[in-house]
Amino acid sequence: MVGRGICVSIRAESGRFRADGPERRTMTTLVVTGGRVLSPDLSVAAADVRIDQQRGEILDIGPDLDGEERIDAAGGLVMPGLVNAHTHAAMTLLRGYADDKPLDRWLQEDIWPAEAALKPADVRAGTDLALLEMIRSGTTAFADMYFHMGEVAEAVEAAGLKARLSHGIVTVGKDDEEAAADVQEGIEMAQAYDGYADGRVRTALSPHSLTTVAEAFLRDTVEAARDAGVPLHYHANETTDEVDPIVTERGLRPLEFADDLEMVGGDDFLAHGVHLEDAEIELLAERGASVVHCPASNMKLASGMAPVQSLLDAGVGVALGTDGPASNNDLDMFDEMRDAAMIGKLASGDASAVPAASVVRMATAGGANALGLGAGVLEAGRPADLIVVDFETPRLTPVHDHVSHLAYAASGSDVRHTVVDGEVLMRDREVDVLDEPAVRARASERARSLVERV
Repeated sequence: MVGRGICVSIRAESGRFRADGPERRTMTTLVVTGGRVLSPDLSVAAADVRIDQQRGEILDIGPDLDGEERIDAAGGLVMPGLVNAHTHAAMTLLRGYADDKPLDRWLQEDIWPAEAALKPADVRAGTDLALLEMIRSGTTAFADMYFHMGEVAEAVEAAGLKARLSHGIVTVGKDDEEAAADVQEGIEMAQAYDGYADGRVRTALSPHSLTTVAEAFLRDTVEAARDAGVPLHYHANETTDEVDPIVTERGLRPLEFADDLEMVGGDDFLAHGVHLEDAEIELLAERGASVVHCPASNMKLASGMAPVQSLLDAGVGVALGTDGPASNNDLDMFDEMRDAAMIGKLASGDASAVPAASVVRMATAGGANALGLGAGVLEAGRPADLIVVDFETPRLTPVHDHVSHLAYAASGSDVRHTVVDGEVLMRDREVDVLDEPAVRARASERARSLVERV
């Protein structure tokens, strides 16, 4: 059902900007040379990686490769770029603004009032800061759900990253006209920016959660997403305060309710999934939807411990996300890997649960699969989204096991180079695509102004 005059006519193709995009530069080859390469099976071997920069693809992986341009990976591990599959990037402006509260109070007392005062320039400044942090810590793609998303798309275009972007739709506390306008804004954003930035930006539709969007508007949003061929990205089963009202009012578990609304499709991805029962896990496995695990945010807000090993055992696709940098409070996906492994063991009562290999896959292929990017592993024909992690540091010495170090010892500060679609965004810890002092100064000023307005 489509009600209240909402338009759902989104083109199934890539909106204003086709995925083949504007012309890329003429054919050049980039070789990442002298390092060791993390293979899809997570084995490690000495090899070079040769990239077709015009197509943004890996050409081949092997010894002694030649190319017009080279970057040095000696002493480092070449691995897929990390994928932050759930965040609210512009919330960098609210980092440290409100801490040490449960989710409902944190949102109602601090975050929602601040977000009500956001201006487009605030979102751009906060997003630029987030992208700088991501590039420096090895994230090459992310999923973002927030407001003023045109600003976010333009920031992604300028910085060279990849993203799956969506306007966060919230109808609670709004009359029908205001709620319909919010749904329409999400639809129009998805239409306008799918395929933007030479195809590096794709879109989704994002009803914020099953309790913050009324059922009629959930149905409208689902229908629009299916007509458009874009996925749904939403919060689900994050806290008991989100789960209990659905169970009480409907006699259904939240994901059973979501399934009745056709919100658990194979391209959809839901954030958190902390309070899941076995039947919901089985449903996710059957439908093919992915879960984005956000361990740091779940711990900080005392939301609970997600049953990650049970999800993995059931064959559910699991990705990793930081959530927003106001509830984490950073965007370092290496931290998230360590947190995921540690809390996964605690939740299971089993030290062998959620092992290093699993969290590395979640942070790379798991995220790429959830976002539909085609990246996440290094092999010929795949997108050239990769990073080089410097293993010549005290905390990564000795190297008994590279994968263990990625999960338990490495930090975003160990990333030496960041490459997206064959374009070098950071070389030898120097970010080429953003003016770091200017980005930091602008974000600090916008954050100060925002707090004064609140």
